[in-house]
Amino acid sequence: MNTQRWMSIQFFSFFMTWGIFLPYWSGWMIDTKGITVSQASLIMSLGLIARGLSTLFAFPYLSGRFSSKMLLNVAGIGTLAAILCYIPASSFTGLLIVTIILHLFYPTLMPALDSAAGVLVQSKQLKHYGRSRQWGSIGFVSVGMILTLFTGKFGDGVIFWALLLGIMGFVCLGFLRAPVILSEKPQADPTQKGGMLHLFRIKHFSLVLIIVILLQASHATYYNFGYIFLQEIQAPIYLIGFILNIAVIAEIIFFYIADKSFHKFSVGTLLTLAAIGASVRWIAVFAYPNVIIFSVAQTMHAFSFAMAHYAFMKYLIKNIPHVHIPKAQGMYSALALSWSTAVFTIFGGYLYEIEPRYAFIGMIVCSLPSMLLALVYRRMELRKEVLVSI
Repeated sequence: MNTQRWMSIQFFSFFMTWGIFLPYWSGWMIDTKGITVSQASLIMSLGLIARGLSTLFAFPYLSGRFSSKMLLNVAGIGTLAAILCYIPASSFTGLLIVTIILHLFYPTLMPALDSAAGVLVQSKQLKHYGRSRQWGSIGFVSVGMILTLFTGKFGDGVIFWALLLGIMGFVCLGFLRAPVILSEKPQADPTQKGGMLHLFRIKHFSLVLIIVILLQASHATYYNFGYIFLQEIQAPIYLIGFILNIAVIAEIIFFYIADKSFHKFSVGTLLTLAAIGASVRWIAVFAYPNVIIFSVAQTMHAFSFAMAHYAFMKYLIKNIPHVHIPKAQGMYSALALSWSTAVFTIFGGYLYEIEPRYAFIGMIVCSLPSMLLALVYRRMELRKEVLVSI
């Protein structure tokens, strides 16, 4: 199996499960375990804190001592064991403990896959990151559409069994033969010493990281309450999965054309466009709380998430040494995809209980500052280009 196909299969199988967990899991706990919205938001927020600890410290540490393939297999098996623990869990405390355990393993798969892709791109074994990553989005959207049919007929209880089967499939696929470089134990490079603090000495890393932290945090309300918000605005139950997956369809299209259409765009330009898209998205959902506008606003996911992620990967591949990629990915996953989202999930849950649409407009406290910082970074890039040309 060639490297491009192997990477595509790994992205597809993981994000197929992520397409179940991310939009549906809070709703599943609320509907089948009998907890409240605020309890679910607290559970998921504390889970995100655990996820941040795992990806910020455990993942980079283990990446320096074990092969990428080994880490993917161990994290997959740990995730499967944690999912099974949800079966007996019924109390708030039980669900909280299991969710924290799950977040120690499951989300680690995301930076592990992106780190593997980054290593393959740098070693010239993977030609198109976007082409492989789009298969992750295809997996995400396809399972959402299929799951909607089953939840409409059998109820939200099927969400658990769908996730369990998906994780079992990922674990099995993990034993496929991987590219040789990913099966090798990493070797220490004496010329590239330094821990995570070394990353902050790389030019503009801090600024780019802050921008993507704010952009990804702005999705907290959508990720955790988008499903029940659609029920709130009386979206037909059989269409909810499709509406949620409009965002991922837009993401697929972006990743498909990104390498060809956006490779000449600077990181600063991409981040600015992403921040503008995020702000427009949350303002539209707040101002016009109906199914049609929500559906149209979903297309902005190509900017608010996909373009922001692509911009960070572009910065990482161009500026971060091979040995520090897992550290950068761990930091990104912990701070942008975990802890910041945890904080704004609690904030969004508080606003949601006051008025559901307030939870969406509240997210511009992230997207607007990110836009201003992205414009500052873009100006720095332009100034550098002018100096180089002189």
